[in-house]
Amino acid sequence: MSVNSVNLAALIGSRICHDLISPIGAINNGLELLGMSGDLGGPELELISDSVGNANARIRFFRVAYGTAGDQQLGRVECVSILEDMCKGARLQYSWSPLEPCNRREVRLAFLALQCLETAMPYGGSAKVFCADGKWTVIGEAEKINVDDDLWARISGGQSSTTVTPSLVQFALLPEVAKEIDRSVRVEQSLDKITINF
Repeated sequence: MSVNSVNLAALIGSRICHDLISPIGAINNGLELLGMSGDLGGPELELISDSVGNANARIRFFRVAYGTAGDQQLGRVECVSILEDMCKGARLQYSWSPLEPCNRREVRLAFLALQCLETAMPYGGSAKVFCADGKWTVIGEAEKINVDDDLWARISGGQSSTTVTPSLVQFALLPEVAKEIDRSVRVEQSLDKITINF
């Protein structure tokens, strides 16, 4: 059985998320028990609790964005829960509009698009996901948009000389994952808005 590079990356992502989610959950449970017993309180416990919550939210998000994606459906409740947890204490606020369960592969594309938008809105803003008649739109709006045109050209299949670093891997993965499910990605940009369609 041969495994292409996109599938191999997804398998690695799934494995890492799977192995990390249990110990982080255990730490969170331990913190809850400490909080209930009254043995520990104050800003120290709050800082640890916030950090564990942030790590848990990111792993759940990464599991969808970078993990393996079959043909199963992801429900609205799960998508909203993941994004709401990602918003806690963050400058960027996410919203999920689709009401019906969505194909996990398409949700994966939406999450990768959200991560691309995150890099363009370093000072915060809002990112919204819409789906109508099988067509997806992910919109990022902020007072200040910071777009590297060369990097963003990569998303819609254009030539890019920007080196893909670990923090920019979503720009390389998004078009490859889209290609696997016969989608093309288009990007539109204005002064305060970026729209990704697929």
